[in-house]
Amino acid sequence: MRLVILGGSGSGKNTQAQRLCSHLGITQISTGEILREAISHLSELGRQAQPYMVKGELVPDEMIIELIRLRLKKFDVSDGWVLEGYPRTAFQAEELDFLLDELGQKLDWAIYLQVPEAVMVSRSLGRSLPDDQPEIVQRRVEIFYDRTVPILEYYDRRRRLLTINGDQAPELVLQNILKLLLVT
Repeated sequence: MRLVILGGSGSGKNTQAQRLCSHLGITQISTGEILREAISHLSELGRQAQPYMVKGELVPDEMIIELIRLRLKKFDVSDGWVLEGYPRTAFQAEELDFLLDELGQKLDWAIYLQVPEAVMVSRSLGRSLPDDQPEIVQRRVEIFYDRTVPILEYYDRRRRLLTINGDQAPELVLQNILKLLLVT
């Protein structure tokens, strides 16, 4: 199964991606992790992406899609994956579809974790990640609403969107996702 998990900062994407991967026996692909790894290994793409991340801005599409292309070619994703943190715009969703076509893969579902803005902000501020400062969190939430919401329409038109109430206990969120995926 190949899934993308969508939602604003603090919506529970990482938590649910981990749980889904564990339950389904597939690999989690986190763009945040891919970016942090690229930066820590001082790769060229990492050096180019770092200034955007420091400001809480979206890393340019061509950089991200190239990092994802490299990741999707690795052996550990052959049985399926959950992509977390990408796509974040309708353009990126389309680019991902083109990339998957090129790699002979197909996206099964886009799962949207719907969470109120106030919950996203408070959850993000409750974490202790270096880029979870109040002004950066607020900026990410604004970017989410400005640029990400059209992605929902993109996947909805393709009948690949599952919307889940993400403002409940993580176990319930997972149960609701699995129910919609028709997996037990």
